Amino acid sequence: MFAEVFNQFAVVLLIAAGVGAVGLLLRQPLIVSFIAVGILVGPSVLDIVTAEKEMDLLAQMGIAVLLFLVGLRLDVQHIRQMGSVALATGLGQVAFTSIIGFALCLMLGMDRVTSVYVAVALTFSSTIIIVKLLSDKRELDSLHGRIAVGFLIVQDLVVVLVMIGLSALGAGSGEDVASPWAAAGMVILKGVTFLALIALLMRFAINPVVHVLARSSELLLLASVAWAVALAMAGEVIGMSREVGAFLAGVSLASPPYREAISGRLVSLRDFLLLFFFINLGARLDLSSIASASGAAVTLSLFVLLGNPLIVMVIMGVMGYRRRTGFLAGLTVAQISEFSLILAALGLTLGHIDREAVGLVTLVGLITIGLSTYMILYSHAIYDHIGGWLGVFERSAPRREMAEDSAVPDRVDVVIFGLGRFGSNIASRLRERGHRVLGVDFDPQIIRAWRAEGLAVEYGDAEDPECPASLRAGEAKWIVSSMPQIHTNISLMRAFRAHGYAGRIALTAHSHHGASILERAGADLVLLPFSDAAAEAADRLTAVAGGAAPGAPAS
Repeated sequence: MFAEVFNQFAVVLLIAAGVGAVGLLLRQPLIVSFIAVGILVGPSVLDIVTAEKEMDLLAQMGIAVLLFLVGLRLDVQHIRQMGSVALATGLGQVAFTSIIGFALCLMLGMDRVTSVYVAVALTFSSTIIIVKLLSDKRELDSLHGRIAVGFLIVQDLVVVLVMIGLSALGAGSGEDVASPWAAAGMVILKGVTFLALIALLMRFAINPVVHVLARSSELLLLASVAWAVALAMAGEVIGMSREVGAFLAGVSLASPPYREAISGRLVSLRDFLLLFFFINLGARLDLSSIASASGAAVTLSLFVLLGNPLIVMVIMGVMGYRRRTGFLAGLTVAQISEFSLILAALGLTLGHIDREAVGLVTLVGLITIGLSTYMILYSHAIYDHIGGWLGVFERSAPRREMAEDSAVPDRVDVVIFGLGRFGSNIASRLRERGHRVLGVDFDPQIIRAWRAEGLAVEYGDAEDPECPASLRAGEAKWIVSSMPQIHTNISLMRAFRAHGYAGRIALTAHSHHGASILERAGADLVLLPFSDAAAEAADRLTAVAGGAAPGAPAS
């Protein structure tokens, strides 16, 4: 029996690696690939998996680790930094999507309970996928990236609360209790007691224990997984569900300084174990029922792909953000998440919905995750084509992104885009030489830091074609970009030329090949920080050595 199960897992892993490679070439998240693997190895196609119990066990472990990491990485400070926009967009999008989605589901002929589950499932977006895509595009620190991460954290908190409520409702629906409400109240009482015990452990025991365990990274990893699984088990025993227990286990370890080490080591384990959850989900899909649900899936997918971004754009427009920021942030909610699938699976376990509803949510997930990935990857190109139509989502004075006039001089000599290490050093050297410098960056933290020092800085995105019009750069002698992305630099240069800028433009490249591209595109000067720094380092070393050749003794 062991050999048979082992062989099944070996075949499934090989197929998963192959399908995952194809998905990678298509720039698709692994969630889509793994669900496709489940369909492929399931009874509808190859029917090669019979070790369902073993597969389900690993799937449950994967969910526990996922919720543990969500709790571990719960960054309330990030929500505080983004303030009202994270709460307004997060809660507002969840509320409006749930209400509109519920009405759509009823119109599609679903019963009320199924409509509630499906509608709520449509509200959650994948933090894992979005953070990965924004990181690949280097937009995590941009304004729209920070806002997106902020309301995704809010969504994660909402889904945990929904799971707690469903668990209590499920516990209160048994046949052996006199009153479902009394049973639900008992679960809530147990939950409060559970939270109080965890709080006491956090206050008096967890930090010292983690400090001792941290002497061995392997032991710290093992103890973390054991803690996550133990509280998941405790959560199920008291009627709150494994998912909630695992989440609280993560929250309990979120304060020690070792949480980054724990989360960094657990990410790969999480991804491996979640493979089996998505394969299990795909294997349970009945392809014969997909055809009958395809109409509803397409309708709901269009609502998620178009409706969710519109909801976010409306909220951000009312709050005073530019249409471009609202559009880029809104695209991040144009898909449902792994939590949507977990929520549907929980509803199936509790007996609230049937397999057809789970299959519908899964199909919507495949469609929206697959399409929204390309929407996010090519978001700037999409905005360039439709940005002119989105003026209705922007106030005449988007105050949230308007620079503080008191911090900006009437005239500037040099405008520098990108205030990272290289750009900041250039700005500092130019200011020391008496030049009036205006810095431009899309990282709110950098902007706050510069303004705290009394330096001139404005919020701006180099890829925004409207950015030159909002800057006082007409009389500047130089426009400088310290960012190495070729397409970003070319877009910036063309935007300034299109707005009539007649001064000189200096762009940055990390290779001589990139420099030649920028020179052909029309750059007046190309900066090569690595080559220039290496040349300067060699000159200084030579000077210190008194002109001696490398390896020769200094005179």
